[in-house]
Amino acid sequence: MSIISISRGSYSYGKETAEKLAEQLGYECISREILLEASEQFHVPEIKLVHAIHDSPKILDRFTSGKEKYIAYIRAALFRHLQKDNVIYHGLAGHFFLQKIPHVLKVRILADMDKRIAIVMKRDGVSAEAAQRILAKDDEERRKWSHYLYGIDTTDSRLYDLVLRIGRLTVDDAIKIILTAIHQPFFKTTPESKQIMDDMSLAAQIEAELIEKFPSASVSAEKGKVVVTTKGSIDELDTITEQIKKTITKRKGIETIEVNVIPLALDINI
Repeated sequence: MSIISISRGSYSYGKETAEKLAEQLGYECISREILLEASEQFHVPEIKLVHAIHDSPKILDRFTSGKEKYIAYIRAALFRHLQKDNVIYHGLAGHFFLQKIPHVLKVRILADMDKRIAIVMKRDGVSAEAAQRILAKDDEERRKWSHYLYGIDTTDSRLYDLVLRIGRLTVDDAIKIILTAIHQPFFKTTPESKQIMDDMSLAAQIEAELIEKFPSASVSAEKGKVVVTTKGSIDELDTITEQIKKTITKRKGIETIEVNVIPLALDINI
């Protein structure tokens, strides 16, 4: 059992590659479904989640946790889904969230610019120059998004186990290469890697549950032992701890909860 995460630029044959690969492996293939699940679970309009993972950050976002909140919801839904194993996920965010999961094969699918331009020209009925401008804008939006949220460039090959370019290689060629890789022993699910997945999923669910009231909260989990770290007023440390424990204590899989509240810096006028 394994998981494949495919990162793709727009019009780069990533969707086609993922769907054909899933059919050959008998895996579930998901992408937009994650947004629908996150929308239903956390009662957020799907369009807000779409903007959260596709739009570059606006000036206002730098002073609010709005975008981070939606990303937390998407991450929680993705982890919950991937716990089932034998899944191919194709989308922008997967490789950010799944870096520490050993049995995830992380693939980046690119395509030669002339092929991408031809697709946009046909789809939108525009000139080659206009199509190139559309693609350049979309690529820049994605680059800004990843830099803003994670300080990571989606084009950095170190994020991936495989980087494949559709051009001289066909989609079928790419699938053959991915099939060879996924059958390597180190991409198979083990009890240890499954535990890592379960721990990260539990932490993601708790963060998503807390982020509305505690936007600075970060969560780690290890075999049921949960540690929550957040910021708060120095005179509310006990109250914050009690609120967090009350919010998450009934969640399945938790054995112990530790809450660390970091006092907010005091403003001192001299």
